[in-house]
Amino acid sequence: MTSTSTDLMTTTMTTSARGPALLAAAVVAGLQAGTYFTWATGVMPGLARVDDRTFVHAMQQMNVAIVNPVFIATFLGAPVLAGAAAVVAGPQARPWAIAATALTVGTLVISFAGNIPLNDALDGAGPVDRITDLAAVRADFESLWVKLNVARTLTSTGALAALAVAALRSRG
Repeated sequence: MTSTSTDLMTTTMTTSARGPALLAAAVVAGLQAGTYFTWATGVMPGLARVDDRTFVHAMQQMNVAIVNPVFIATFLGAPVLAGAAAVVAGPQARPWAIAATALTVGTLVISFAGNIPLNDALDGAGPVDRITDLAAVRADFESLWVKLNVARTLTSTGALAALAVAALRSRG
């Protein structure tokens, strides 16, 4: 194979992968943004209205339930797919796909540095029936967790928007 043949084959493969890569990255980013948006606008405001026992127990149960294959696939898949889209994106779309990748990584950083340790601390408080000061456990968790989740909502929504712009730019 000549250098020109190899270049043509690489360009063809990259070009044909652009649409599917951007679509997959955008769908997964949208799922993540929707997850955090729902928590920010519905779940946490609803839980803010319940007593401490109900709040702690519900959050402990949801923190266990969320660790499932579908969520983990989108949670970890968002930066991987955005990165793949950045690799195959054309020159007009690439900066937007790179921005999306950075934002999805930012979402992971917020989660691993903030939300997950808070979830672990809430779980570490033990079964709700054995916690002596539910108000303190809730106070140590709720306010910061909500703020961090709003940050994740912004980063994941920003990633989705950047991928949408990348898709629009790749059409031209």
